[in-house]
Amino acid sequence: MKLFTSLKIVAVVLLSSCFSSTNSRPVDTSAISTTETSNDAFYLFKVKSLSGEEIDFSKYKGKKVLIVNVASKCGFTGQYADLQKLSEQYKDKLVVLGFPCDNFGHQEPGTETEIGAFCTKNYGVTFQMFSKVDVKGANQHPLYKWLSTKSLNGWNEEVPSWNFCKYLVNEKGELIKFYSSSVTPLSAEIVNELK
Repeated sequence: MKLFTSLKIVAVVLLSSCFSSTNSRPVDTSAISTTETSNDAFYLFKVKSLSGEEIDFSKYKGKKVLIVNVASKCGFTGQYADLQKLSEQYKDKLVVLGFPCDNFGHQEPGTETEIGAFCTKNYGVTFQMFSKVDVKGANQHPLYKWLSTKSLNGWNEEVPSWNFCKYLVNEKGELIKFYSSSVTPLSAEIVNELK
């Protein structure tokens, strides 16, 4: 009987020490989706550019950011011209980021070098372009996961439905708008957010 009681006491002590040590451990806040952590999350991204350079998103603090999944052989490819105009016209307030993707109709088959040459030659693109990524599916890039997951960005669950979908992030790193492919870069819908 004494042995049984001793074992019970040891078990209680072990259990209580387990619970108390668990509770005293610092909480991993990266898994918590509050407005503050999701805002900070945007500025933690580091993504490879078309030329292979790592771009730290913290450099975009204080400006609005328009993120666009682009493709060279799409019916919306002409939007490159308007994205360039938008980038130039609102350069003090806005940064345009282009993410080539081949998720829709194999409309971006090119290599990084081919994509860069195409954009420069045909549209004079000077805004920041990134290496090709998946914007949906099993290999979805972490940035696009953040953009399309409500628990991470605070409200939006829209995944790009085609090329040239657009996400607008404000000066604080908050995702504030999603635009479908049919909303052109110079539309009042987008420009009014920049005034």
